[in-house]
Amino acid sequence: MSGLTSGDRSVCVVGGGVGGLATACYLADAGFDVTVVEKNDQLGGRASRLERDGFRFDMGPSWYLMPDVFERFFAHFDRAPTDYYELTHLDPHYRIYWKDGDSLDVTGDLTDMGAALERYEPGAGDALERYLETAAETYDIGMEHFVYTDRPRFRDYVDLDVIRNASGLSLLGSMQDHVEQYFDHPKLQQVVQYSLVFLGGSPTNTPALYNLMSHVDFGLGVHYPSGGMGAVVDALVALGRELGVDYRTGFEVTAIDGERGAFAVHNRRETIGADIVVSDADYAHTEGTLLSIDDRQYDAEYWHDRTYAPSAFLCYLGVEGDLEGLAHHTLVLPTSWDDHFEQIFDRPSWPDDPAYYLCAPSKTDATVAPDGHSNLFVLVPIAPGLPDGPDVRERYRDQILADVAANTGEDLRDRIVVEETFSVSDFAARYNSRNGTALGLAHTLRQTGPLRPGHRSSELDGLYFTGSYTTPGIGVPMCLISGEHAAETVFEDERTRTPRQV
Repeated sequence: MSGLTSGDRSVCVVGGGVGGLATACYLADAGFDVTVVEKNDQLGGRASRLERDGFRFDMGPSWYLMPDVFERFFAHFDRAPTDYYELTHLDPHYRIYWKDGDSLDVTGDLTDMGAALERYEPGAGDALERYLETAAETYDIGMEHFVYTDRPRFRDYVDLDVIRNASGLSLLGSMQDHVEQYFDHPKLQQVVQYSLVFLGGSPTNTPALYNLMSHVDFGLGVHYPSGGMGAVVDALVALGRELGVDYRTGFEVTAIDGERGAFAVHNRRETIGADIVVSDADYAHTEGTLLSIDDRQYDAEYWHDRTYAPSAFLCYLGVEGDLEGLAHHTLVLPTSWDDHFEQIFDRPSWPDDPAYYLCAPSKTDATVAPDGHSNLFVLVPIAPGLPDGPDVRERYRDQILADVAANTGEDLRDRIVVEETFSVSDFAARYNSRNGTALGLAHTLRQTGPLRPGHRSSELDGLYFTGSYTTPGIGVPMCLISGEHAAETVFEDERTRTPRQV
């Protein structure tokens, strides 16, 4: 991949999230001396674990999607995901409860799904087939030519390969506009758009290009790695160690200065020297706090004007007994979710009638909860930047538990033995996350592809970026690919060692 001899070149990766861990693996494999420093006591960033009284919770990502991306990543190092963890295909992929009493199990059996959707709207089965054909085409073209191939500059899109393949994609228009060409019923529109929450957008501000996510769901399936998403982090760390990466947790970086060949990465106690620095810390935090003014690419106004993905109100619940009414993944949706999205993006406030997600990994994995108990993760997308003091958290927690009881039949309120919440201020404190966003920059049309911040600093020679703020964007698979792009950018500069054209 690199095509270079790195010699004794040293790299400090700031932040041990998925993007940072992946970048470290690629760089170490190419012969660089790599050290990853992480603020918290665990690696994995938002994919950390919470362990209490025999319960083990994934604190952030909980869906294992796009298995082909993980296979491709490990294959680069002559390994496979199964060298580190086993996968279980989930059936159903997820369950939906609507708040009018309706429910639907979503599976990978398209014949059954087509028949199930026909009860909402005549012709919905055929429409689903056509929609998924388009989604599969978008996925194949998009992944090969626009995701795995990094195109950080507008001029990278002006070539025959891009023009020829872009003609097959719905690059413009919103997901809502695109979906309305296939389905009239609002519930069917929700079925094929639910994954937008993983992109940090809404149906009206996310480009139609992301219809590819329906292929991810229906075509590639939903899986569970044994031990949860934390097992994927363990695999990345183990691979890195095999390649020679050194990891240091509890190292909170306070400043980055210097330049290529002579960087200094500081915390309150010591300084690490490096020839190259790659930041997987929150991009806005790196630029606005860790770098001097002269070394920043973007000013405060730039970060103020971005559209951020939602934050989240999270509850980690250890519960007595089984959760019979829930699947491994369960969505609870109002029949119209427009108001919820408006309260995230247009008029920020705690959602009055929220759409939310429940994850019960103990339905699949007995190791995440003690005998006779269940593990439950509750996630409500909310606007970044909301005040989330103890009083509002308690009120909202009570509201959500009542809503769960009313709409799924699972009354948890007298069965909870372990409980912890995590929300806006926790994302900001634990991850230095801008406005407490849970994900980073939303995938709006103005924040997609070359309109996202770059992997290479235009102001500080030898500084690079990886993670969800960069291309290709949000989500564990995308951050794995971001690590590849960041490493390849390093390799490109090391090969040429000439002033960069940005």
